[in-house]
Amino acid sequence: MQKINFKIIAHLLGILMLFNGGLMLSAVLVSILTKDGTSYPLALAAFLILGLGGLITLATRSDQLQIYRREGYLIVTLGWLTMALTGMLPYLFTGSLSSFSAAFFETISGYTTTGASVIANVEALPEGLLFWRSMTHWIGGMGIIVLALAILPLLGIGGMQLFTAEAPGPSGDKLHPRITDTAKRLWLIYLGYTLAETAMLYFAGMSLFDAVNHAMSTLSTGGFSTKNNSLAFWNDTPLIQYIVIFFMLVAGSNFVLSYFAFTGKLQSIFKDEEWKTYLGFIFVFTLLSCTLLYYYQLPLGEGFTYPQVYGAVESYFRHSLFQVTALITTTGFVSADLVTVFPLLTVLLFGLMFLGGSAGSTSGGIKIVRHLLMIRSGFLEFKRALHPNAIIQTRYNNKVVNEKIVYNILGFFILYMLSFIIGTLGFALMGFDFTSALGVAAATLGNVGPALGVFGPDATYAALPGYGQLWAALLMLIGRLELFTVLILFTPFFWGKR
Repeated sequence: MQKINFKIIAHLLGILMLFNGGLMLSAVLVSILTKDGTSYPLALAAFLILGLGGLITLATRSDQLQIYRREGYLIVTLGWLTMALTGMLPYLFTGSLSSFSAAFFETISGYTTTGASVIANVEALPEGLLFWRSMTHWIGGMGIIVLALAILPLLGIGGMQLFTAEAPGPSGDKLHPRITDTAKRLWLIYLGYTLAETAMLYFAGMSLFDAVNHAMSTLSTGGFSTKNNSLAFWNDTPLIQYIVIFFMLVAGSNFVLSYFAFTGKLQSIFKDEEWKTYLGFIFVFTLLSCTLLYYYQLPLGEGFTYPQVYGAVESYFRHSLFQVTALITTTGFVSADLVTVFPLLTVLLFGLMFLGGSAGSTSGGIKIVRHLLMIRSGFLEFKRALHPNAIIQTRYNNKVVNEKIVYNILGFFILYMLSFIIGTLGFALMGFDFTSALGVAAATLGNVGPALGVFGPDATYAALPGYGQLWAALLMLIGRLELFTVLILFTPFFWGKR
């Protein structure tokens, strides 16, 4: 068995630190422009990371930097940990968060696009730190590893193994035979969407600062906001919420479909079964939620009431569509607290935490395509029971699905539910009630953000003790990296012992 090349791993971790420190300088610029008084600690953090990353990169230079599959998994997992450990320095250096666990939680929540926060008063944070907080979302949204792939060829390093381990979802669709060109196209689309949403939110009534931050959070399906009430702050401006809904829908769709749209291959979009199922789920659950709210004339939650400018029907529809989309895409923005107003809605919205968006999107969760193939394969078992000698194969997008993929999806689902159960038990052992333990485990593993009980839409995760924050951070990392990438490191055969 090929030995693990720890030199290339250290080299690429150094490169990631250079990326992190370089992007952190943008927060320094925002701090200077807004005169928030934190430019020095932010700059100190940035240059410290740049210096350390530069030293590691120079010390591990080599002409033979071939990446194999095992190195790929290690680089992805250690890369996210490195980004979080270095990315949390601005919180510590500015004094906004004083403990390691809180700063690590907030940072890993950003990079994994979970959007869970331990900060009670977000509006009290300096602008430079708020911008960095949203930037961690934006970096993590498409994946810092994919960003790095766009320039690795300049260093003489190939990286298909990294894309295999990092690409969200069970499929590895490529837009171009060369992975670096794929990464560049994905990031151009990602950047273009971010700029477009920023402009639209600005002209709809947000300040430029708020527009930039919310665009980064939306396209990454993250959910960090610059306001304590999240998007409920703009409940009197429906246009802003509809813009965010549209871009949440886009961000939760496979980015390969966006590429098809821009290249005129519209038929490929409308034929995609996952995309149609994704929109179908949103339509059905929005209709159910809106019907329940209107029929029972339910409140929108304390602190989230809406001035009835356009009437109750529009208000119920918009908030239903907003929250259903935010949960399915795992964005986690809040416009109203629909979780606590009616038991049936609580169960409905809790179930949405397990759906996830499309494969190849920036959303977390199990992913629609996995649910689709599991359900389809399950129904085919009835047919196989009646016709035991027939060859009955699962199909997706008019193509036969390899049995290995179906087994992989079933294995993923089992591991996901086991991780959820173990996560819930961990929070229950910390003394949290059943509802809160269930909610926080589902929300962190699925990278959703707002949960249930004491961690509901109108609360933060500040109730977690230090070890609870680290436990939640582990679940966020496992969920964001699609379980196998992290959990495989804990198997003996990964290290060549079997």
